[in-house]
Amino acid sequence: MKVYTKTGDKGKTSLIGGTRVAKDDLRLEAYGTIDELNAQLGLLATYLTDGQDRLFVQNIQHTLFSVGSHLATDRTKTPLHASGLLKDEHVAEVEREIDRLDSGLPPLSGFILPGGSRGAAVCHVCRTVCRRAERKVIALASQAEIGAEVLAYINRLSDYLFILSRKMNADAKKGEIFWENRCK
Repeated sequence: MKVYTKTGDKGKTSLIGGTRVAKDDLRLEAYGTIDELNAQLGLLATYLTDGQDRLFVQNIQHTLFSVGSHLATDRTKTPLHASGLLKDEHVAEVEREIDRLDSGLPPLSGFILPGGSRGAAVCHVCRTVCRRAERKVIALASQAEIGAEVLAYINRLSDYLFILSRKMNADAKKGEIFWENRCK
């Protein structure tokens, strides 16, 4: 099987089930941004020195493939395949990991600027891509049926990435950079 099909050369692509849509369709924007997030998470994983953190990020990457499948299915034309079904447990898993990481960190005392260690900075890039993906999925949800658990998962994921960035700085013995209001 060849990687290229030439079927998208005129600006159209197929959704799951075969429906053809323009490559700038909101649905593609949503799952394309999820794909971008997944790629950024792959980069982030190369900075993770804690094996448990690396494994959790890889599990997120697997789940994001399911999110992409969910978003790539127009449910008015094609039934959602089991691979695109997220469960409340996926959201709860992220919440438990947030709580676990947060329990080992000092209380937050102000707004944090993205940065510190290189890995934490990459984690903040992932967080902002995740927020953009969330905006795209919410926009799609105003036009199409999107599972509430998908929206919750993406929302929780950006919270996780914020906490993970704090942990990465703590692990690297890098101080957090707190925002100084320069507009006083």
